[in-house]
Amino acid sequence: MIGVGLLGSGFIGETYAEALDDVRDARLVAHYSRSPERAAAFAAKPGRDTRPHDTMASLCADPAVDLVVVALPNEVHLEAVRLVAAAGKGVVCTKPLARTGAEAAEILDVVTSAGIWHGYAESSVFSPNLAKAHEIVAAGGIGDVLWMRAREGHSGPHAAHFWDAETAGGGALLDMGCHTIESARHFFGRDNPIVEVFAWGATLAHQDKTTGEDTSIALLKFAGGQVASIESSWVEQGGMQLRHEIVGSAGRLVTDTASTPVWGFITKPVGYLVEKSDADTGWVYPVPEETRAYGFSQEMRHFVDRFAAGEPPLETFHDGLVVNKVVDACYRSMKSGRWEPVA
Repeated sequence: MIGVGLLGSGFIGETYAEALDDVRDARLVAHYSRSPERAAAFAAKPGRDTRPHDTMASLCADPAVDLVVVALPNEVHLEAVRLVAAAGKGVVCTKPLARTGAEAAEILDVVTSAGIWHGYAESSVFSPNLAKAHEIVAAGGIGDVLWMRAREGHSGPHAAHFWDAETAGGGALLDMGCHTIESARHFFGRDNPIVEVFAWGATLAHQDKTTGEDTSIALLKFAGGQVASIESSWVEQGGMQLRHEIVGSAGRLVTDTASTPVWGFITKPVGYLVEKSDADTGWVYPVPEETRAYGFSQEMRHFVDRFAAGEPPLETFHDGLVVNKVVDACYRSMKSGRWEPVA
C-alpha cells in the first residue's frame, strides 16, 4: 500500500483526494493546507482519515508518506518540490509544472539531482475519451495525424490566485493551454517536437480582475510539418468546454469530454452540478463522475502503479518542462506578433 501525502486542499486538492479513492493500492494518509479553515474542512469529509500537518516540510518528512502530490498554486511548486526532494519521497505535481520554462528546468533539476521518482499530473491524456482516441490513432485508424484543433474554455477560475497573472505566471493560456499543448504532443508524438508557435491573447471580459489574457489562440508547428490549433478561454459561460478534433490522412476523430448524457431544466437548486457551472437552475448539464470523466482517477491510478513498480510514468517533469517552454514561446509571440521558436 502506497501512503500518499497531499499538499493543498483547494479545488484541485479535493479532486485529487477523490481520485485517490479510486486507487486500490494507495491510501491518503496526510494532508497540508495553507489555510487552517480549509484544512479542517478537508479533514472533516466523511470517510477521510488523514493526518494534518502544519508545514509542507512536516508532511514530506512523515514516515507514513511514500508519495507526495503537489496541489498548490503555481508559485509554490518549486518550494514544494524542493521539500519533497529533501525528504527523498516520490512526487506528483499538478499542471502547469511551473510559471516559466526556466522555473520548470529548475524543478526538473531538483528531482533529477535528488534521484526521486516524478510524475506530471496532466489529466487530459488520461481522460477516457482522449485515451480511446489515442488508441485508435496508435492503431492506424485514421492514418497519419495531420492536424488537430483543441478547445478548453469556461467563464473563469474559481480561486483568486489564478487571476493574479504576475504571481501565477500567466492567464488562460498557462492555466488551460497547458492541457491542450500536451494532448497535441500526445497525438503527434513525443519524438516529433513543437518547433515554433504563433499566438494571440487578450483580456476581453475580465479587465477588472486580471492583467493576464482571458482569451487566447495558438498555432503549434511540429518538426514533421503538422499543425495544432489550441484555444483557451476564461470568457465562455455555461460550464466546461473540452473538445478535440484530430484529422488524419485516412479519417478523423472528435472528442467532447464535457458532453454529458444527463441534462435537463430545473427550477430549484440541487447542489453541485459540474465544475465551472454558471447557473444552478434553468437548463443544466451535470457531468457524472467528473474525476473519472476528466481523467483524474485514471492518472492517479497510473502514477501509483508506476511508482510502486519503480517505473517512470507516461507523464514526467520532462514533459512539464516542454509544455512550459511552449507556453513561453506563445507569450513571446503574443508580444512580437510573429512566429517564435520554442527554445
